[in-house]
Amino acid sequence: MQQEEERLQPVLSAAVRERPLRDRVGVTILANQATGDILAAIREAEQAGVQQVWVGDMGWANYADTLTIFAAAATQTERIRLGTSIVAAYPRHPLVMARQTLALHDLAPGRVRLGIGPGGRAVIEDWHGLSQTAPRSYLKEYVEVLRGLLWEGATSYQGRFFKGMFPSTRTVRVPLLISALGAKGFRLAGEIADGALSYLCPVPYLQQIALPALRAGAEAKSRPVPPIAAHLLVALSTNEATVLASARQQIYFVAQSFEQYARLFAQIGWPEAVNGDEAQLDVLARSIVISGDEASICSRVRELVTSGLDELQLQLLPIANEARERKQLLQLIGSLEA
Repeated sequence: MQQEEERLQPVLSAAVRERPLRDRVGVTILANQATGDILAAIREAEQAGVQQVWVGDMGWANYADTLTIFAAAATQTERIRLGTSIVAAYPRHPLVMARQTLALHDLAPGRVRLGIGPGGRAVIEDWHGLSQTAPRSYLKEYVEVLRGLLWEGATSYQGRFFKGMFPSTRTVRVPLLISALGAKGFRLAGEIADGALSYLCPVPYLQQIALPALRAGAEAKSRPVPPIAAHLLVALSTNEATVLASARQQIYFVAQSFEQYARLFAQIGWPEAVNGDEAQLDVLARSIVISGDEASICSRVRELVTSGLDELQLQLLPIANEARERKQLLQLIGSLEA
C-alpha cells in the first residue's frame, strides 16, 4: 500500500532527472488501429522492458476509445505505466473523466497518468459539433474541477464553464498532465499541472521557449516545476533523404490540419512550412526526428534527456519495414540504462 501511494504522488521535474534513463523514455502507440492490435503492442512493449506507453485519443468515430483500451490493457499487463497523450476534455465532463480514471486506477494502481487537453478546434467543432471558446481558460477550470474530484474527494466550483457541487467520496492522486504548444500553454502547465505534454515541437523551441515558460508558471504559483514529456519521431534508418521525405509528409499534414501548428511554425521562423516548402519542412524535421542506427539514436536520446527534457515520448516513423522497426524501437528503449 505504501509503495502504491508513493507512485501516486505528483512527479516533479527534479525527481524525474534522478531516475534511470529507461524510466524517462516511453513509446507512443497510435490509436488508429484495431483494439486488439493496440493491446498487443502494449503487451509487447512491456515484454521488451519499456516502462511507459502513451496513447492518444483519435476522436474519430471509427477508432476505439483510449480510456476503454487502457482498462483492458491494465488487466493484461503488470507494471508498464499507461499514459494518455491526450484525451480531449470537451467531449467528457470532468465528473465523467474522474469516474473513468478511478476505474483505471482500480485496475492498475499507481500506473495511470492522465494527459488531457482541449483538442484541436477542427476535432472539437467540426467532428464533435461543440463550441470551443477560450480553450486555455476551459482547460484550467477543467483541471481544477478534476483535481478537486480526484485529489480532494469533492469540490464546489463556480467558474465560467463549470458551476456546481461535484461529489466524490474517494481520493486518488493520479497525475494530471496537460497538452501544451505555445508559450502560454507551457506556462499554464507550470501553474496547474503535473506535467506538460508536447507534440511535434522542435527541440530548440522546447529548450528555449517552452521550458522557461513552464518554469515561470510554476514559480508564479510557488509550485515545484513539473516535468515535460517531449514527443519526438524516431526513424531507424541512416538514409537521411528517405527519412526527411517521410517526416515532411507528417509535419506538413499537421501544419495543414491544425491552425495552431501553422501559427507556431510561423512564429519560430518557418511560415512557409504550411505551404509545403521543402527546405523549411526539412529544418523542422531535423529538429523533431531522431534518426540513424541504434547506437546513434541511443546517443541522441541520452543527449536530449540531459538538455532539460525530462521525459521523451518516442513515436516510430516507419521507413522500410514498420513491424521490424517497431520491434527494434521497443527493444532499444527497453535496453536503455535501468
